[in-house]
Amino acid sequence: MEKVVGRFVKYTKEYTTSDPESKTYPSTNRQITFMKKLVVELKEIGLSEVEMDKFAYVTATIPANGVENCPVVGLVAHVDTSPDFSGENVNPQIIEIYDGTPVQLKNGVTIDPKEFPEILNYIGQSIITADGTTLLGADDKAGVAEIVTAAEIILNSPKIIHGKIRLAFTPDEEVGHGTDHFDVKKFGADFAYTLDGGEIGELEFENFNAAGAKIKIQGRSVHPGAAKNKMINAVLVAHKLIGMLPSVQRPEHTEKYEGFFHLLSLNGSVESAELQYIIRDHDFTKFEEKKNLLKEVVQLINLELGKTLVELELTDQYFNMRQKIEPVMHVVEIAKQAMELAGVEPKINAIRGGTDGARLSYDGLPCPNIFAGGHNFHGPYEFVPIPSMLKAVEVILNIAKLSPSFM
Repeated sequence: MEKVVGRFVKYTKEYTTSDPESKTYPSTNRQITFMKKLVVELKEIGLSEVEMDKFAYVTATIPANGVENCPVVGLVAHVDTSPDFSGENVNPQIIEIYDGTPVQLKNGVTIDPKEFPEILNYIGQSIITADGTTLLGADDKAGVAEIVTAAEIILNSPKIIHGKIRLAFTPDEEVGHGTDHFDVKKFGADFAYTLDGGEIGELEFENFNAAGAKIKIQGRSVHPGAAKNKMINAVLVAHKLIGMLPSVQRPEHTEKYEGFFHLLSLNGSVESAELQYIIRDHDFTKFEEKKNLLKEVVQLINLELGKTLVELELTDQYFNMRQKIEPVMHVVEIAKQAMELAGVEPKINAIRGGTDGARLSYDGLPCPNIFAGGHNFHGPYEFVPIPSMLKAVEVILNIAKLSPSFM
């Protein structure tokens, strides 16, 4: 417990927030700073082939112990934290033996069971939170800490018979670029798991199809006293566009397999405006329908204006990994059995988001997602129960033991 908790607390204090507006890779130098420290640590615990490449991917190897001719397993986690909320000067704190009452943090932030009822599942357990001024970073530094801790245990446990295991730590997952330059062939795993899930027991092999949309609106600014039939208010055009998309398909009104249009930002004035949307759906046909609807809305507004003043830039980001996992379902079965051996009930759900594993699966590395234990990611209400992290470590150990039997 001391190892995984100590690592996690140490990692959370490292400022590794990624930047969606950056043109570099990784998007921030602070991620590289942390990766260099991780390289030192991985070498210190005795891992082989520890390397950081020019894109700041850190990889390492746990050599086979007793079983040579079996599939190579990969374990993957990302080091960056979300730019949705501050990740600088994180001050983690441990709440010993949570008693079911609201958790009072700074800045009036309260993790209240009335609003976050899932915290009641952890009464009697110790949980880790930030102090209310930042996010915590369990997404995905919990996964990083769990993988490194499990690797150290495996290296120091000769009785654990296992094949070759490869580790990878990636930057920029939170801004959708976590595997842009990842060399699957060089990594050399036959299949892998991301430790990037939420609550204990999560096991996921399907996720959203995802696209990003940038919409630019050119208005016409005229003195309001002489604006009749002349002014085109770009902000009001944006408002009209927003209203033409179905309100029931916004994130706050959807769950489970329901997709959505999510307005990330709106900036503008009379003269010009810009909107950024993300589009999500598990079903590929519905995903395409959503993209086409946005195109039609833009076309209709331009027709009404009588000229092309609204421009749409639509980019696919990642796709549902289920199509790539179904032919190799033994990969899911290994994780399922690993959880059951650890006394954890597998909760097989569809990810309402994406992971590095989605893109890796399409690049030829089947890569389901496993829980890392955290809740309420990307904001000050984030927390992670310590027993969930310990179980994640145990699940990794069981995966190492079970994998050779699925040759």
